[in-house]
Amino acid sequence: MDWMFWLPVVCSGTLAGASTGLLGTFIVGMRVPLLGVCISHAALAGAVFGGLCGLSGPWLMLPALVGAVATALLLGMLDMQSARIDPNVLLGTLFSLTMGLSFLGLGLYGVYGISDNEVRSLLWGSLNFCRWQDFYIIVLAAAVELVVVLMFYKELRAILFSREEAAAAGVHATMVWTLLLILTSVVLTVNFQTVGGLMIYGLLSNPAVAAFQLVRGFGKSLIASTVLGALSGLGGFLIAAWFDLPTGAMIVLLSSLLIALAAALRHVRR
Repeated sequence: MDWMFWLPVVCSGTLAGASTGLLGTFIVGMRVPLLGVCISHAALAGAVFGGLCGLSGPWLMLPALVGAVATALLLGMLDMQSARIDPNVLLGTLFSLTMGLSFLGLGLYGVYGISDNEVRSLLWGSLNFCRWQDFYIIVLAAAVELVVVLMFYKELRAILFSREEAAAAGVHATMVWTLLLILTSVVLTVNFQTVGGLMIYGLLSNPAVAAFQLVRGFGKSLIASTVLGALSGLGGFLIAAWFDLPTGAMIVLLSSLLIALAAALRHVRR
């Protein structure tokens, strides 16, 4: 294996796993697991229709980001408590809408005689094709994520347990919630290449679920989820490279295996 050639792939997969794992701690902690699915499919729909408009290569990330951020802003503006709508019901509705738009767009490629190979690669991921310029974008997104988490750590923890009580305590809950949604949109969109739009949800939620099984305390869970996410990205790539298997699938399967191992370890401790 030419490690100089694969080094940006290894770095991208590891950092992507770490950044999504860190973010997933908040998503899983807030019990809105469908959020990652909804936003990732909104980004996918944006990329699909961007391809129909003639965009290709890295430019597909622009409409993907627009779709994801637009969905995040919509969710941020909706007052689900006043509307008496369960958050996961609303997310499930938006997920079905964005998924329908994605596959509608894919169907239009055949109607207009446009090749959909590049867009389909976003469905399954193409980590093996990551280069240093892709890694730098992931680094930038991870740096923004870290800054936001450090600056708004107390506020994020407050809305984690109850947005209503956080607002009563003086926290701008709607602003912080919307900021978290936008951050989720950015992180998921730039990490599409790691496992693909259909499986990025697994890398977002699985490390956090395993972390909550292993440690107590939210701060420790953040660290554990980040480490397990990085381990999923790195280990999944190494297993895929060794056995010549799909990289994205192996990353998600390894992150799922970590949940089983964490649950077993917790059972042994008890």
